[in-house]
Amino acid sequence: MNEIIESTFNIEYKEDMYISSITHKDDPYKMNWVEGTQFWGTIKAPKGIDTTVDRCLTKHNTLREVYTFTNNTEFDIFSKAGDTSIYTTFNDNYESADVSTVKKCHAHIWCGGEVSYIMGLRMGGEAPHLGLILTKGSIKSYSIERDLSLISNDRGDIILHVAPFELAPGESYSIEWELFWHEGKKDFYNKLLTYPTYIHIHAENYTVFEHEEIHVQISYHESLINQEVYISRDGKPIEYQKENDMLTIREVDLLPGEYCYSVSINGVTTEAKILVLPDLKKLTLNRCDFIVNKQQYHKRNSHLEGAYLIYDNEDQQIYYSHYHDHNGGRERVGMGVLLARFLRNNENVQMEESLKKYIKYIRRELYDEKTGIVFNDVKRNNDIHRLYNYSWLAVLFKELYLTWKDVRFLEDMSKVLLAYYKQGGADFYPIELPMFEMLNLLEDAKLNVERDEIFHHFEEHVNTIILYGINYPKSEVNFEQTIVAPAANLLLELYKVTNDQKFLTEAKKHVEILELFNGLQPDYHLYETAIRHWDGYWFGKNRLYGDTFPHYWSAYSGRVFLNLAKITNDREYYKKAESSLRGVLNLFSIDGSASCAKLTPHTVNGIKGDFYDPWSNDQDWGLYFIFDYMD
Repeated sequence: MNEIIESTFNIEYKEDMYISSITHKDDPYKMNWVEGTQFWGTIKAPKGIDTTVDRCLTKHNTLREVYTFTNNTEFDIFSKAGDTSIYTTFNDNYESADVSTVKKCHAHIWCGGEVSYIMGLRMGGEAPHLGLILTKGSIKSYSIERDLSLISNDRGDIILHVAPFELAPGESYSIEWELFWHEGKKDFYNKLLTYPTYIHIHAENYTVFEHEEIHVQISYHESLINQEVYISRDGKPIEYQKENDMLTIREVDLLPGEYCYSVSINGVTTEAKILVLPDLKKLTLNRCDFIVNKQQYHKRNSHLEGAYLIYDNEDQQIYYSHYHDHNGGRERVGMGVLLARFLRNNENVQMEESLKKYIKYIRRELYDEKTGIVFNDVKRNNDIHRLYNYSWLAVLFKELYLTWKDVRFLEDMSKVLLAYYKQGGADFYPIELPMFEMLNLLEDAKLNVERDEIFHHFEEHVNTIILYGINYPKSEVNFEQTIVAPAANLLLELYKVTNDQKFLTEAKKHVEILELFNGLQPDYHLYETAIRHWDGYWFGKNRLYGDTFPHYWSAYSGRVFLNLAKITNDREYYKKAESSLRGVLNLFSIDGSASCAKLTPHTVNGIKGDFYDPWSNDQDWGLYFIFDYMD
């Protein structure tokens, strides 16, 4: 007699090999978790390999899938990286916020060899969520296929790449995984630990500064407790300790660089990646030197005289285009902000002279001192009038005041903020607007008229955010991390000003949604790094869409976590903040060069990925953000 299986999976098939829909039978929103351009389970394999797919619902309320690849030729077949692939089309793309929060998911991908998984999280946070755990075989990388007509709003179809293998004639190789429902991040990892093929690696920090300790803990299924263990770093065996059925690695004084830790237990092998960097002051000093010596433009009678511009690390030359994300303003103001912040606590004559020249450029080309208007590019050009530019210039003037204590900079900051609100800023979600600090500085400088007027605008702005709630208005992208993060942060900022509990209560709702963008994979590129997948196209030399792990705006989530931690004294959020802020520092090299984005997928629409874009463009906000935590 066949056992009756109680399942919450509703599955619709397209022919026998493909799945067109997976929903949870009790989901009131009827979300399809596997919506994509291709069908779930579509396979690509080298010529001569035959494929079969077997599926079944298990007694544990999971969906088991087995993909078998068989060599039916008379010759050996070798499958190299990227040759053999399976489409796992998690429904990860952005529509309006009201749709995204209930019918779309974040897909956090870990291709860790024999320990691989995808943690799907509904964007609004409401369970059930869908997860995938590999139980047989090896996955080493993934690619993305995007619908480019949707520009920044479509992450694309996720394609998992089977690790390279060889098949003799008649030989087969199988990939097996299970899909299961879970309640969120903690429950997801607890469920993974019930599988005997899962090894959990967790580092205290995945990005560490030299002379800090590397501390890694490894846990695993009880069936592996007495099995043979082998741990190596970059192919060489290292010592470890066994404590209460947990393995621990402790190392210190490693030279700056990337380190890959491989863990093998009973034939199951996986890895974690940790980055060692120079201390923060040295890293920032080198970066600031690089900006001053290689990214400032010097040409008399040019409108760009004094500007901080893009630097092409590949061609080793400075670059400018009037095209908006490559021009002489906008996000690149972050270079001036970083220099001002560094000079607040460090004397450097060359940097001071460079920054003063940059300020002359700002006043001449990008800012009207009478009206407070901020321009998009040189020659006071506003072909695109962009509200993001205002908060960034206001932050620059704030930092210049804190560096040199000239009250004129606070007056400029006030003019910019008042112009911002005159342009409709109360309905906009700016990235980085430290309300509490700005108001305190104005009060300390006895600029009380400006302080009171700006406070009124701040209050109106935050009350507008409360009215929107989580139905965020569309911005440059329909629904994204840097719409949710500003909502949370501005509420926290006004709470600090007023101590009105309603602002803190509202902020926490946005923080819960913000956390869902971040994954916990054991890799310094990915751990507590927000999903973003368009910045490499807009800001990079290679103009390639695709997952950017990391992109520096991911650190703005860390900014939010830190703000909440300071208010509530919550140690968990302090740690989240630290991980998020450290997680973008791999964009900065020891020699001071930098990259605007790390393109992670193996390929995007068939174009090779897995590289740091060669342009030093707009990433310096990421280095600026970590100073508050380190202070």
